[in-house]
Amino acid sequence: MVTFIGKYSSKVDDKGRLVFPAPLKGAVPPGGDMRFVIKKSLYDGCLEMWSYEEWEREAEKIRESLDFFNPKHVQFWREYMRDCDVVEPDAKLGRISISRYLLDAIGVTKDVVFFGVNFKIEIWAAEKFESSKVSKEDYVAIAQSLSRK
Repeated sequence: MVTFIGKYSSKVDDKGRLVFPAPLKGAVPPGGDMRFVIKKSLYDGCLEMWSYEEWEREAEKIRESLDFFNPKHVQFWREYMRDCDVVEPDAKLGRISISRYLLDAIGVTKDVVFFGVNFKIEIWAAEKFESSKVSKEDYVAIAQSLSRK
Protein backbone atom coordinates (compact mmCIF):
# COMPACT_ATOMS: atom_id res chain seq x y z
CA MET A 1 0.00 0.00 0.00
CA VAL A 2 1.27 3.46 -0.91
CA THR A 3 1.34 6.12 1.81
CA PHE A 4 0.89 9.78 0.85
CA ILE A 5 1.92 12.48 3.33
CA GLY A 6 2.36 16.24 2.99
CA LYS A 7 0.84 19.42 1.62
CA TYR A 8 1.89 20.71 -1.83
CA SER A 9 0.74 23.59 -4.00
CA SER A 10 0.18 23.55 -7.74
CA LYS A 11 -1.48 25.66 -10.41
CA VAL A 12 -3.95 24.66 -13.10
CA ASP A 13 -2.76 25.62 -16.58
CA ASP A 14 -5.03 26.80 -19.42
CA LYS A 15 -5.65 23.19 -20.50
CA GLY A 16 -6.71 22.01 -17.03
CA ARG A 17 -3.44 20.26 -16.26
CA LEU A 18 -1.65 20.30 -12.91
CA VAL A 19 1.86 19.28 -12.05
CA PHE A 20 1.59 16.26 -9.76
CA PRO A 21 3.97 16.97 -6.83
CA ALA A 22 7.20 14.97 -7.07
CA PRO A 23 7.14 13.82 -3.39
CA LEU A 24 3.68 12.29 -3.89
CA LYS A 25 4.72 10.75 -7.20
CA GLY A 26 7.85 9.42 -5.49
CA ALA A 27 5.72 7.59 -2.90
CA VAL A 28 4.80 5.09 -5.62
CA PRO A 29 7.48 2.38 -5.75
CA PRO A 30 9.65 2.35 -8.90
CA GLY A 31 7.84 0.43 -11.61
CA GLY A 32 4.58 0.73 -9.66
CA ASP A 33 1.20 1.47 -11.19
CA MET A 34 1.00 5.25 -11.73
CA ARG A 35 -2.72 5.26 -12.48
CA PHE A 36 -4.96 7.15 -10.07
CA VAL A 37 -8.73 7.48 -9.69
CA ILE A 38 -10.05 10.95 -8.94
CA LYS A 39 -13.58 11.65 -7.76
CA LYS A 40 -15.51 14.27 -5.79
CA SER A 41 -15.49 13.67 -2.04
CA LEU A 42 -18.84 12.60 -0.66
CA TYR A 43 -18.52 14.82 2.43
CA ASP A 44 -15.95 17.54 1.74
CA GLY A 45 -15.39 20.24 -0.86
CA CYS A 46 -12.39 18.47 -2.35
CA LEU A 47 -11.46 15.76 -4.80
CA GLU A 48 -10.13 12.41 -3.66
CA MET A 49 -7.21 10.89 -5.53
CA TRP A 50 -6.69 7.17 -4.95
CA SER A 51 -3.93 4.94 -6.24
CA TYR A 52 -5.60 2.52 -8.62
CA GLU A 53 -4.75 -0.39 -6.34
CA GLU A 54 -6.24 1.32 -3.27
CA TRP A 55 -9.30 2.38 -5.29
CA GLU A 56 -9.92 -1.24 -6.27
CA ARG A 57 -9.73 -2.33 -2.59
CA GLU A 58 -12.02 0.46 -1.40
CA ALA A 59 -14.55 0.01 -4.20
CA GLU A 60 -14.65 -3.75 -3.56
CA LYS A 61 -15.44 -3.21 0.15
CA ILE A 62 -18.30 -0.88 -0.75
CA ARG A 63 -19.58 -3.12 -3.54
CA GLU A 64 -19.62 -6.16 -1.22
CA SER A 65 -21.85 -4.28 1.23
CA LEU A 66 -24.48 -3.57 -1.42
CA ASP A 67 -27.43 -5.63 -2.65
CA PHE A 68 -27.80 -4.97 -6.38
CA PHE A 69 -31.40 -6.21 -6.27
CA ASN A 70 -32.18 -3.21 -4.05
CA PRO A 71 -32.89 -0.15 -6.24
CA LYS A 72 -31.53 2.28 -3.60
CA HIS A 73 -28.23 0.41 -3.54
CA VAL A 74 -28.08 0.52 -7.34
CA GLN A 75 -28.71 4.27 -7.27
CA PHE A 76 -26.04 4.78 -4.62
CA TRP A 77 -23.45 2.78 -6.58
CA ARG A 78 -24.22 4.67 -9.79
CA GLU A 79 -23.76 8.02 -8.04
CA TYR A 80 -20.65 6.81 -6.26
CA MET A 81 -19.07 5.82 -9.56
CA ARG A 82 -20.28 8.88 -11.47
CA ASP A 83 -17.66 11.36 -12.65
CA CYS A 84 -14.59 9.35 -11.75
CA ASP A 85 -11.48 10.20 -13.74
CA VAL A 86 -8.59 7.79 -14.22
CA VAL A 87 -5.37 9.77 -14.62
CA GLU A 88 -1.71 9.00 -15.00
CA PRO A 89 1.04 11.61 -14.74
CA ASP A 90 2.76 12.15 -18.07
CA ALA A 91 6.28 10.78 -18.04
CA LYS A 92 7.97 13.97 -19.22
CA LEU A 93 6.61 16.71 -16.92
CA GLY A 94 4.56 14.76 -14.37
CA ARG A 95 1.33 16.59 -15.22
CA ILE A 96 -2.15 15.18 -14.72
CA SER A 97 -5.34 16.28 -16.47
CA ILE A 98 -8.49 16.54 -14.37
CA SER A 99 -11.83 17.19 -16.05
CA ARG A 100 -13.05 20.76 -15.86
CA TYR A 101 -16.28 19.42 -14.42
CA LEU A 102 -14.50 18.02 -11.35
CA LEU A 103 -12.32 21.11 -10.91
CA ASP A 104 -15.41 23.32 -11.10
CA ALA A 105 -17.20 21.07 -8.58
CA ILE A 106 -14.67 22.08 -5.91
CA GLY A 107 -14.28 25.71 -7.02
CA VAL A 108 -10.78 25.54 -8.52
CA THR A 109 -9.84 28.60 -10.53
CA LYS A 110 -6.03 28.51 -10.51
CA ASP A 111 -4.31 27.43 -7.29
CA VAL A 112 -4.75 23.97 -5.78
CA VAL A 113 -3.43 22.08 -2.78
CA PHE A 114 -2.54 18.40 -2.92
CA PHE A 115 -2.83 17.03 0.62
CA GLY A 116 -1.60 13.51 1.37
CA VAL A 117 -3.78 11.84 3.99
CA ASN A 118 -2.04 8.46 4.17
CA PHE A 119 -4.08 6.16 1.89
CA LYS A 120 -5.32 8.85 -0.51
CA ILE A 121 -4.61 12.40 -1.66
CA GLU A 122 -7.11 15.23 -1.32
CA ILE A 123 -7.11 17.96 -3.97
CA TRP A 124 -8.49 21.30 -2.77
CA ALA A 125 -9.03 24.75 -4.22
CA ALA A 126 -6.29 26.58 -2.30
CA GLU A 127 -8.59 29.09 -0.63
CA LYS A 128 -11.01 26.36 0.52
CA PHE A 129 -8.25 24.19 1.97
CA GLU A 130 -7.38 26.66 4.71
CA SER A 131 -11.02 27.23 5.61
CA SER A 132 -11.57 23.46 5.99
CA LYS A 133 -9.38 23.34 9.09
CA VAL A 134 -11.24 22.54 12.32
CA SER A 135 -10.58 24.50 15.48
CA LYS A 136 -8.22 23.05 18.07
CA GLU A 137 -11.15 22.62 20.44
CA ASP A 138 -13.18 20.69 17.86
CA TYR A 139 -10.14 18.58 16.96
CA VAL A 140 -9.59 17.64 20.61
CA ALA A 141 -13.30 16.88 21.07
CA ILE A 142 -13.26 14.59 18.02
CA ALA A 143 -10.12 12.87 19.28
CA GLN A 144 -11.74 12.28 22.66
CA SER A 145 -14.92 10.93 21.05
CA LEU A 146 -12.80 8.43 19.11
CA SER A 147 -11.05 7.20 22.24
CA ARG A 148 -11.63 3.51 22.85
CA LYS A 149 -10.64 3.53 26.53
